[in-house]
Amino acid sequence: MSTPITAQQVNDLRGQTGAGLMDCKRALVETNGNFDEAVTILRKKGAASAAKRADREAKEGLVESYIHVGGKVGVLIEVNCETDFVARNDDFKALVRNLGMHIAAANPICVSRDQVPEADIAAERDIATAQVAGKPPAAVQKIVEGKLEKYFATVALLDQPFVKEPEKTIKEILTEAIAKTGENIQVRRFVRYQLGM
Repeated sequence: MSTPITAQQVNDLRGQTGAGLMDCKRALVETNGNFDEAVTILRKKGAASAAKRADREAKEGLVESYIHVGGKVGVLIEVNCETDFVARNDDFKALVRNLGMHIAAANPICVSRDQVPEADIAAERDIATAQVAGKPPAAVQKIVEGKLEKYFATVALLDQPFVKEPEKTIKEILTEAIAKTGENIQVRRFVRYQLGM
């Protein structure tokens, strides 16, 4: 027998995920009122929805500046969306500001892993290979690939854990925003300035 779903449960789920009311209700019904499982279902649905929107052109958006407390680190970031309606939305503005703050704190060198210079990847691969010398070749390959994944998580913005919610990557934060707005959202570029560097 299914558990009755209350309006409060639907509202709480919507508040946490930003999904539509009917999507929240369906997820709760599907999981028999289990809140955590419903969140998981909505996150998966949001990722699928974001994948569908990835090819849509994002020409609107914001250029935002973020100056960290003390004035020694600053970031200029461009984040694009599909319409100026979303670009003027307070949630979108907060997202862009949070991304600027994250870049100031985490110091990525590029937006995505495909922008990491090949020379840097080759150098990291050589270092990782040297660190595991003497191990069986099959193990070496897996260890080196694991070390490269960790390297990407330090230099590529989308692979980094979000400083405010370390259990989520920046890519997951963007996916949630895409699901919430219904528009493609992309970090186009950023520049990070640090005093004396």
